Amino acid sequence: MPRWDSDGSGASRPSGGEGGGPGNDSVSRRAAAIEAILLDVDGVLTDGTFEPGDEVAGIPERKRFHSRDGLGLVMAKRSGLRLGFVTGRSSGTVRGRARELSLDYLREGCFDKGPAFDEACLRFGLSPEQVAFVGDDVQDLPALRRAGFAAAPADAHPAVLACVHFVADAPGGRGAVRQIIERILEARGKLDNALYRFWG
Repeated sequence: MPRWDSDGSGASRPSGGEGGGPGNDSVSRRAAAIEAILLDVDGVLTDGTFEPGDEVAGIPERKRFHSRDGLGLVMAKRSGLRLGFVTGRSSGTVRGRARELSLDYLREGCFDKGPAFDEACLRFGLSPEQVAFVGDDVQDLPALRRAGFAAAPADAHPAVLACVHFVADAPGGRGAVRQIIERILEARGKLDNALYRFWG
């Protein structure tokens, strides 16, 4: 089972599966308010590993993305959520993925992610309470602490696990983003419709 914090404050380490799930009203309320999702890339949409490229020589950096996460992002977009990547690296591979998914916001080479979160809120015309952030490492903490719904993959840094509202079962790059998106859509009452598009 995914893990949830005990009071919805994000101030303590998420509780174990026995205390989590849709019955956690405070976290469900947070998820239901979300209108946009911002995600770190390395360690969230990937397993954190990559092969450096040489953009001058036309050799792209190599990253591996999970198809379930990709479909989750498509489901989120089709359900009316706005999406963005906020990443510390600059990569043609990430830019290509952003174009493929028709993202609404992209910040590369960004190590101070708090101001990037604020900028995205302004661009979207949303309050921080309406924006989720998914991160896995310490440089994500300023954005995670601002977010109305903060989430992380199972293998995130302990400091991240201690401050988020939701921890996925899956590690980064292995379906964690899909699980987080489905939880948000469930809280918004849009999960069934999002899934029905594919099996209906």
